[in-house]
Amino acid sequence: MPIIVNLDVMMAKRKMSLNELSDKVGLTLSNLSILKTGKAKAIRFSTLEAICKALDCQPADVLEYVK
Repeated sequence: MPIIVNLDVMMAKRKMSLNELSDKVGLTLSNLSILKTGKAKAIRFSTLEAICKALDCQPADVLEYVK
């Protein structure tokens, strides 16, 4: 898939664990893990917004398009 999820990179830059992000975003650990590993087929804008708010970043920091 040409969309790369850089959630783990942003979490490392912000020194935030998956548990902490899960609490801040309101998603289960399993759903965040699926997103983090790039196995997710879709993401809601509201979820992306919550992740960006929690990590203080832009959507392009989390998602990347690669040909």
